[in-house]
Amino acid sequence: MAPVCASCTSSWNFSIVGPENQSSLPWTDLVQLDTDGNGPHLQLDVFGTGFLVRKDGRLITNHHVAEPWWGNDELKALIDHGASAYALSYMAYFPGSQKGISAKLDKISTQADVATLRLEGGLPARSTLLDLDDRSDASVPGEAVVLIGYPTGIEGILARAGPDATKEITGDTSEVKQIVSHLAEQKLIRPTTTQGHIGDVLQDKIVYDAATTSGGSGGPLFNRNGKVIGVNFAILNGFGGSNLAVPVKYAKNLLN
Repeated sequence: MAPVCASCTSSWNFSIVGPENQSSLPWTDLVQLDTDGNGPHLQLDVFGTGFLVRKDGRLITNHHVAEPWWGNDELKALIDHGASAYALSYMAYFPGSQKGISAKLDKISTQADVATLRLEGGLPARSTLLDLDDRSDASVPGEAVVLIGYPTGIEGILARAGPDATKEITGDTSEVKQIVSHLAEQKLIRPTTTQGHIGDVLQDKIVYDAATTSGGSGGPLFNRNGKVIGVNFAILNGFGGSNLAVPVKYAKNLLN
């Protein structure tokens, strides 16, 4: 599908400043923990998918990708105990581009799990804007769909790169930002494409069976005409026939 170059994967960080006596937190990697309020903040690298839709650099993704603590029960438990969360940075990596492009938060929907970001460094070379179709007859149960994204995030990208490339890229660093940068330099950041069919269309979601998993959140769901009809946002564990997308009308509301 031609618009595949419009999908991107982003390496985003956020910090959590926790209260005292929070040394037994449920984090095992990529974590710096501040237990007394004066040390380094807790930082996490979060991956998701987004896609470019406007010449002004706006792209669509999920709310829970733009603000990873939103809807996350583990992080909510910390916030409920006095921690605060904020995004440190957004970086978008496009297929075929050797450098990431910084972005900033644009808008967040109050109705659905969608958000928009805006690129700060201009559009990538040979970029393609994806067309959105929110007509009622654009999403029909039983019709074919295609999903593009980065399921499993950096792990999936490295797996597709192959063992030799993975060893070369990760051999001298465990820093996630450096690994992603090396992948981009070698033009190894490429999305996966899966296909399936629409199972049901509801007011606030599209049910479909194209395969995906975490990391694919924010990916565009295309109908048979190559138009984006939804934004992937959730999977039903244990049953691959019910992945969920937000109807694109909710994203279009943010672009007006």
